[in-house]
Amino acid sequence: MNDDLRNIVLGVLATGVSAALGWLARTSLWRRRLRRKQAFFGLPEHSESLLVVNRDPATADLAVHRFDVFALLELSALIKECGAHQRMVTQDAMQQGFGERTEFCVGGPASNRRMLAHMSAMLPGVRVNVDAEPGPDRGAFRIGGERYRMDVGVTEYVLLARLTAGRPARPVFLFCGQRAITNQAATRYLARNHERLSRKHGDGSFVLLLKVVNSQAYGPDLVELVADVTRAAQAPLPAVEEPSAAQRTS
Repeated sequence: MNDDLRNIVLGVLATGVSAALGWLARTSLWRRRLRRKQAFFGLPEHSESLLVVNRDPATADLAVHRFDVFALLELSALIKECGAHQRMVTQDAMQQGFGERTEFCVGGPASNRRMLAHMSAMLPGVRVNVDAEPGPDRGAFRIGGERYRMDVGVTEYVLLARLTAGRPARPVFLFCGQRAITNQAATRYLARNHERLSRKHGDGSFVLLLKVVNSQAYGPDLVELVADVTRAAQAPLPAVEEPSAAQRTS
């Protein structure tokens, strides 16, 4: 074998080894990211998960709002990426304890009794105004001592929560918005930011208050993090101070 042929063979071998090492490195990185994603969502391969669907009270047949359908589709894609399975159930047919399977619960307490149960049990510091009559406080959130009113289509809020009841229980994810479009905004925020949230919160619980800005123009895409309200949401709601006699007569 002459020198030129030997150099060609060595070059081909070096290229093949480099390509194989690069493929192995990329595969290892992809597997590590997948394992972190599966751990964050509580979705090991071939595991079961639940999508709890709300019903739109504004429709006569209590159909699922189209924006909630979009939210469920985005969650379905996340579950599929983790290699897990999913089962969709309506909020009125859900009878299961907490933590048996990873659960994704969509919709506010007015349209989803499962959401109401979760919030009553685990988020005592949160109240949602569910009055059907129009008014400035309709749909408003009270979290601790703060109140968050919505300006429809301009400024709207949604709670995104990951709740755990200790190991080895699976997490429950809540998407509790003031309108259906904010539920989709929260699922999209979770899909885009789950790696950062996993690094920050690990496998623990968190409750985030998100603001959806100008949904009438930007849909569910423009979302801002208002605050991490985990501590206030999990603490008892402070009592509302009654006005004094002088204040009532002034």
